[in-house]
Amino acid sequence: MPEITELVDSDDEFQDAVNEPTPTPKPASDDATVKTNSSIVEEIIKQQSGIGDLKLDDDTPHAGQEQEEETASCSNDNKEAPVYLHDEVDEEALKEREKTMSPEELEANKEKALKMKLEANELFKNDESERAIDIYTEALGICPTKYTKDRAVLYGNRAAAKIKIENKKAAIEDCTKAIELWPEYVRALMRRAKLYEHEDKLDEALADYKRAFELDPGQHEAREAMIRLPPLITERNERLKGEMMEKLKDLGNLILKPFGLSTSNFQMQQDPATGGYSINFNQNPS
Repeated sequence: MPEITELVDSDDEFQDAVNEPTPTPKPASDDATVKTNSSIVEEIIKQQSGIGDLKLDDDTPHAGQEQEEETASCSNDNKEAPVYLHDEVDEEALKEREKTMSPEELEANKEKALKMKLEANELFKNDESERAIDIYTEALGICPTKYTKDRAVLYGNRAAAKIKIENKKAAIEDCTKAIELWPEYVRALMRRAKLYEHEDKLDEALADYKRAFELDPGQHEAREAMIRLPPLITERNERLKGEMMEKLKDLGNLILKPFGLSTSNFQMQQDPATGGYSINFNQNPS
């Protein structure tokens, strides 16, 4: 499994699951870490993708809050049907249900969701990522919609769990939901940027790296990517342009053949000033 760094203690209420610097620079912590071994193949994947290092969020309950040992103890007591199907959360249904609930009930649901997050974190650390995903989803099904940062972190942690089971497309979707709820969520931006880069969506990755760097100039990894990716994007675009021109050439030859012509009769010249092309006809190509 990917290397996991166990977070022993945290003062950051919204710390999330990826082993990346916090958005706001803080003094270095003396927190102890416990690491597990990675297989050779997974280590290679981790090095290539840059998304393999994961750590858990909010391992320490808030003051006076005891972490429940069983999933059932953290489950929602509301008798109504859940507002999620598999890992899809119906936000509109959740908002409608909240209209019938008292402030006390909403606050109680928030506390339950936070406990469920802690439980899911433990499952995540124990390499039970699929069960962790289920619990994060249940927490999203009860956490009041007004607590946008708490919900963003739940989506962010669920994305980390999905990365561990190699469901990168769904992880991107969860990162996107987290960012929609918390646009300044630097860790989610960095995570989605790495996922995009892994999926060869370089333009999207660069946009996320730029946004993360704008929010936190201390993100050295984002700054490095802003230097590294533009040449790769240019190289890719030139390659795609060449492939497109070859396809157009084949199509042109097919159309011109009945007239005794070919694309060799037409010469394309690029204007170095504008980068545009002009076409010249040559009756007798060499």
